[in-house]
Amino acid sequence: MLTNIDYSHNRIVMSRKKQLIQDIQNLINTYDGIDKTSINPELLEFMDEKTLISMIDSLLLQKEASKESDMEWLEKFKKHNV
Repeated sequence: MLTNIDYSHNRIVMSRKKQLIQDIQNLINTYDGIDKTSINPELLEFMDEKTLISMIDSLLLQKEASKESDMEWLEKFKKHNV
């Protein structure tokens, strides 16, 4: 039998998972040159928070690596055009 505390906890967890899923979708849609995409939340809802956070971390690392390589290319381009 679920108590009010259990019910409240489950609602908080589900709300947090929905926010994490939305964050993943937002991160994916920030890549330049990629059409806006939508993720069916039902595909990610079975994952626990730890897995969803890991996905967000991975997306952020990919974005950071992409920006670093863009900066490296820009610096090389600047040197060749000076």
